[in-house]
Amino acid sequence: MPDASHLAWPFFDERHRDQARDFERWTAEALPSLLDGADGDLDAVYACVGRLVSELGTAGLLRVCVPAPYGGAHAELDVRCLCLAREILARASGLADFAFAMQGLGSVPVTLFGSKDQKQSVLPGIAAGSLIGAFALSEPDAGSDAGAIATRATRDGDSWRLDGVKTWISNAGLAHYYIVFARSSEEAGTRGLSAFIVDADTPGLDASERIDVIAPHPLGTLRFTDCRVAADRLLGQAGEGFKIAMATLDVFRSTVGAAALGFARRAFAEAALWALKRRVFGRALSEFQLTQAKLADMAVSVDAAALLVYRAAWTRDVVGGRVTREASIAKLFATESAQQVIDAAVQIFGGLGVVRGMTVERLYREVRALRIYEGASEVLKLIIASRVLETVAAQAASGVAPLQSGPAAQSARASGKKKS
Repeated sequence: MPDASHLAWPFFDERHRDQARDFERWTAEALPSLLDGADGDLDAVYACVGRLVSELGTAGLLRVCVPAPYGGAHAELDVRCLCLAREILARASGLADFAFAMQGLGSVPVTLFGSKDQKQSVLPGIAAGSLIGAFALSEPDAGSDAGAIATRATRDGDSWRLDGVKTWISNAGLAHYYIVFARSSEEAGTRGLSAFIVDADTPGLDASERIDVIAPHPLGTLRFTDCRVAADRLLGQAGEGFKIAMATLDVFRSTVGAAALGFARRAFAEAALWALKRRVFGRALSEFQLTQAKLADMAVSVDAAALLVYRAAWTRDVVGGRVTREASIAKLFATESAQQVIDAAVQIFGGLGVVRGMTVERLYREVRALRIYEGASEVLKLIIASRVLETVAAQAASGVAPLQSGPAAQSARASGKKKS
């Protein structure tokens, strides 16, 4: 039985603990029979994800992705629920986590900014697992830099015409609709972006090109050629695309950290059990101090990542407002530390750790992309630093500098006393 002691933390209440039990039960009882083809060729992987979404919906587990008025489990979107779900699913299967996560990423923009009609057309199907969504932001020359988006949205009577290319799009070729970000005005950078709900069968949309990566999942390129989208499929207001994208990422960066946490927990458990079982030079591997040091570092990383992830989720749910700093810190630390934990687990397994089919080998492939998508680690560091500097500058302007310490602080305090 996996360690669930963190569920007693004050970040959670009884509904979160109940949900965790539901997800644990499903991963133990229903998930194993659904994973046929999960690490096979792309046709098998696509089929597996479609099956997983359907069964997650049937089990009622996708209801945490949408609010109650549209078939959801809770009155409002609860990021702690999303994080718990991703952590538990990722610990069991990277593809199961992916199937769940994309239902959220492809629907949260509608939850946050959609009209009543748009919500009604999308969210019940997401919760039931009968509708598969996708989030189409990245382009060949616009990944971390959303301001470089070149896909055009041109108003044409009672519709919009989309032309351009999106790539690295999860669920490409599988989704029933895409949240597409395009440049709708001549304003530079991120100001001229808008978001659209584009049905997969819309003429002029080609989603046939697939991308094969080290941990296979539905991933591909979208091509828009004179693709006509009705005006009522504009999400929010024209020009709000960047705001919609960033508000969505404020939610989902924490959940990416939760998925990384799930991978790390599984790797840590596998490594600890192997260290107890494996004998080297007549002793259990766990008796060597170097092994114990690795396990201690792994334990610290797992607990620290959990605290940061659930702090960010709790802040979004309870305090409210933008949580760009907290979510960015959570994703950065959790994904980077998970990579280190899994690498240490591979090392503890030795040669077996790189044999295809071993759990730690699978985790090694699955965790790598998390340090790139929804904010590469390098970009997150810039975001975190900018938020810190904004805060310090504002505090300094108001005469408050809580981060100041040492001789400089003493001098400032002395100066203040003289003036008074």
